[in-house]
Amino acid sequence: MKYILLTLISAMLLSVSWPTYGVPFFIFFALVPLLMMEHGISKFSSYKRKSWMVFGLSYLCFVIWNIVTTGWLYGSRNPDGSHSMMAVVFPVLVNSFLYSLVFQCYHWYKNAQGTYWGLGFLIAIWMGFEKFHMNWELTWPWLNLGNVFSDYPKLIQWYDTLGATGGSFWILLINVLIFYTLRTWEAGRKRKDLIKNSSIVAALIILPMIISLIKYNNFDEKPSGQVNVLMLQPDLDPYAEKYSKDSLTIENDLLTLAESNSKGKIDYYIAPETALPGRGSISETAFEKSLLLNNVKGFLTKHPGAVFATGISSHRFYKNQENIPKEAYQINPELWVESYNTAIQLAPQQKVQVYHKGKLVPGVEIFPYMSVLKPILGNAMLNLGGTVASLGIDEERKSFSNPYNKGRLAPIICYESIYGEFTTDYVKKGANFLGIMTNDSWWGVTEGHKQLLSYAKLRAIETRREIARAANSGISAHINAKGEVVADTFYGDKTTLFAKVNLYETMTFYTRAGDLLSRFSIFALGFLLFYFLIEKFRNKAKKA
Repeated sequence: MKYILLTLISAMLLSVSWPTYGVPFFIFFALVPLLMMEHGISKFSSYKRKSWMVFGLSYLCFVIWNIVTTGWLYGSRNPDGSHSMMAVVFPVLVNSFLYSLVFQCYHWYKNAQGTYWGLGFLIAIWMGFEKFHMNWELTWPWLNLGNVFSDYPKLIQWYDTLGATGGSFWILLINVLIFYTLRTWEAGRKRKDLIKNSSIVAALIILPMIISLIKYNNFDEKPSGQVNVLMLQPDLDPYAEKYSKDSLTIENDLLTLAESNSKGKIDYYIAPETALPGRGSISETAFEKSLLLNNVKGFLTKHPGAVFATGISSHRFYKNQENIPKEAYQINPELWVESYNTAIQLAPQQKVQVYHKGKLVPGVEIFPYMSVLKPILGNAMLNLGGTVASLGIDEERKSFSNPYNKGRLAPIICYESIYGEFTTDYVKKGANFLGIMTNDSWWGVTEGHKQLLSYAKLRAIETRREIARAANSGISAHINAKGEVVADTFYGDKTTLFAKVNLYETMTFYTRAGDLLSRFSIFALGFLLFYFLIEKFRNKAKKA
């Protein structure tokens, strides 16, 4: 019963730490009860299958954490209008299993090498897992620990140096040191050691926050310019309207919304992810002939000096099988097609600038490891509202140049805004402000769209770029380079948001170095595993 209670305490602390409803300071000791549970079972219990007990209880902890923080996935709907159980059950169970596997590896290593080596291994393998979880086809870094302070930008200004992954390292280190402090107290009951270790923990919590407040109060980077941005929020119901309304009607509503709110000079109109065309998609080989896109260009002729950036669904046909991309699917014996979730920028007498979303949502935009999972799951992935055929992607990020001013827009599409190092690639391509085009309407009035907005603040701090975020149903927002929401909209409103967005050119250390602590941790993980194998070999040699 004691070990179950410790497990439930960890689950509760992890859950109540999370944005956008939680208090993040609980995260500094959220893993401590779980570590106490593992240590108690390993050292003091009489269970025969201790490893199975540790795995089962850690799985219980992580399942609760995943349900509480991402249970809003249940808001996704099947084509028949019913809630998609698959959309929440699969991510919760798989993600919890992965976290439990990480904790189980710590348990095995700690029992083999001792508590202190084991605690170092825990930090290394957790950091390695978070990095891995951002790069494979089942990617789901929503619960990476460094995200937890996204609603408290004043306290994490140092993310411009080490990023959100640096925040994960910070949190893991504090948890490990608190557990170490408790263990040394239980072992020796030495007050001097308790005071010393507690002081170190307190300093490691407080000093980064003090540094952050100093950076916040002394931020004085001078912008290279400023652009006037109008973010469009059409509030198009993705289930009842988006794929049933006529495309020209959808476009007319969008342009009417833009026109009626165009007061003064506008440099950028930014519309949400897949704002056009509604049902179907636009052929990329016929962009210049597209009625929908030419209507937008016609609108821009009434607003000289403005460009229009928007998300669209697009496709490209292929006839020559030798050049067919792996994501393309066959629609008849002679024709193949590749579909994309695309961002474009339009200007009169200018070539359309195009970017294809590079981070796809598992189960919705990509069937992860289709050759392995499809025989097992069949078409179950369809319940996520997606397809068994994956979308095409761009291998490199892009920035959209502006023919009328210094603006260079990073065309970030929805899910991509969760990824820190990934986002820095837009800045390396010259982007001096971030434009997030998103559709958060799939989950309804839940924490989902709030958390995704909150995570965008991390990207602003990491890159020191202002953000113009256009969301279909909200929340659209202007976020400054310190990660603060300057202005935003209400979810569910059909509206616009005007912002004067500053342009910045300087690259942060994080933009240049990326997830440095993650790479260091992976190196440390390799060293610890190699050391373990060497020790094992030596022990065998001695016995022989």
